[in-house]
Amino acid sequence: MPRIILWMLSTVVGLVLLFSYRTSTGQSTTTETVAVAPAESTTADGETYTGDTVQTQEGDVQVVITVADGKITAVSVPVYPSGSQKHDEISGSAIPVLVEETLAAQSAEIDSVSGATYTSGGYRQSLQSAIDAAQL
Repeated sequence: MPRIILWMLSTVVGLVLLFSYRTSTGQSTTTETVAVAPAESTTADGETYTGDTVQTQEGDVQVVITVADGKITAVSVPVYPSGSQKHDEISGSAIPVLVEETLAAQSAEIDSVSGATYTSGGYRQSLQSAIDAAQL
């Protein structure tokens, strides 16, 4: 009799743990990181161009560039994968590296950040569309 009770109890505990486990849904929450001027508007520092919002496996990515004298002078990423600790950590470490590489390369020909392959790919696609809009 005690074996049956132990078996039933362990089965119930296992089922409770199984059904209470939460998995990632693959959806992202977008967050505004910086107030960005509308696309193709003129600012004191130059003109801003908004790239396409690119959907990745980890969430949406969108890049906004500021161009002055034919050069990219600033980059912001108002939309990026977030909403979970994993996404926040990856985006928090990858996006500053991608922005720095963009300003150095002055193009979308930049390396992916290790551990942020999907975010890097979406970033490059959105960046390229912003560069195309700026006709650089």
